[in-house]
Amino acid sequence: MSPPSTATLFSYSLALLFLLLSFSTPTNASNITLILAKYPQFSTFNHYLTATHLASQINRRQTITVLALDNTAMSSLLSRHFSLYTLKNVLSLHILVDYFGAKKLHRISKGSTLTSTMFQATGSASGTSGYVNITNLKGGKVGFGAEDSEGKLDATFVKSIKEIPYNISIIQISHPLDSTEAEAPTAAPSELNLTDIMSKQGCKAFAGLLQASGADETFNQNIDAGLTVFCPTDKVVSDFMPKYRNLTAPKKKSLLLYHGIPVYMNMQMLKTNTGTMNTLATDGANKFDFTVDNNQEVVSLDTTVVTAKITGIAKDEEPLMVLKINKVLLPKEMYKPVEPASGPSADAPADSTPADDQTLDHNGAEGLGDRRMGMVVLSMCIGMLLI
Repeated sequence: MSPPSTATLFSYSLALLFLLLSFSTPTNASNITLILAKYPQFSTFNHYLTATHLASQINRRQTITVLALDNTAMSSLLSRHFSLYTLKNVLSLHILVDYFGAKKLHRISKGSTLTSTMFQATGSASGTSGYVNITNLKGGKVGFGAEDSEGKLDATFVKSIKEIPYNISIIQISHPLDSTEAEAPTAAPSELNLTDIMSKQGCKAFAGLLQASGADETFNQNIDAGLTVFCPTDKVVSDFMPKYRNLTAPKKKSLLLYHGIPVYMNMQMLKTNTGTMNTLATDGANKFDFTVDNNQEVVSLDTTVVTAKITGIAKDEEPLMVLKINKVLLPKEMYKPVEPASGPSADAPADSTPADDQTLDHNGAEGLGDRRMGMVVLSMCIGMLLI
């Protein structure tokens, strides 16, 4: 039998690659905001889950039950004029860190159980005040009450809205849960001063560049909605300054904005949500993105020009995350990407020459025979399958 042709090898390789991608692409985690958006009667509840940043915390949980309040029930809660920070505590009491679908609610062992909530998980609740009592009542009803409400069951089960066993259950209850502990006045957190935080954590030089370029305004505008900053340490910035000074003002600003992503992501999230990330510099055709990789618990950022490693945490206070990195991130839109190399020149540095001054070689496969190239692709696919 004659060996397979180049075209056949490529066809097999591509088919196998597409098959691998179909199995390896992770499914999206449940998104409470998108789920509730389909139900207008819960629009107020949905809005305040986002405003208090509880929505993002819910989305990160593997197992959760949300006791949803319709617009009427939310109106009665809002009429008490709680601050947003107190309201966050009250709503977090309505988020159970266990799975309770409709069937489980009606089959509770011994007819009653205590379950922990996200309010308990904050550490703000003393004793068991962050627990909710769930009790089966006569006539098939199910009652809910905060543990610190002296045994009073404030609300009853109305209906199931959405269940994804055993990931997320969203059920409607009739009234808000009362809790003296959760309703206690809560002070606003101290204002987060980004450049001050970085200056105190070994990133004073980078903080100075943000202020000098005006890029700090963009970073600060994104903090409330969620922001993750990758901050090169002072020694790293000092070594890079000769190249930085050669950039135009717009390019300096783009380079600095490239070090922030407009969403809060802690280390655990970065380890589990690897892939391409847009940045504060992303703008239409200018992608300015990079890839997050996790190799044996070491998280790295690959721009295709350089690969930087996260070396430490400067600040982790949602909605702000500041992480230290060991290299300045160089976007491929401004610098020549590193092409796969072979031979003695493989270790030569290729991350410092602006793309404007280079003729980019986009033919990374040049020099490989067609048949050899097909075998390389096929081998890569088989390697991925074995992993």
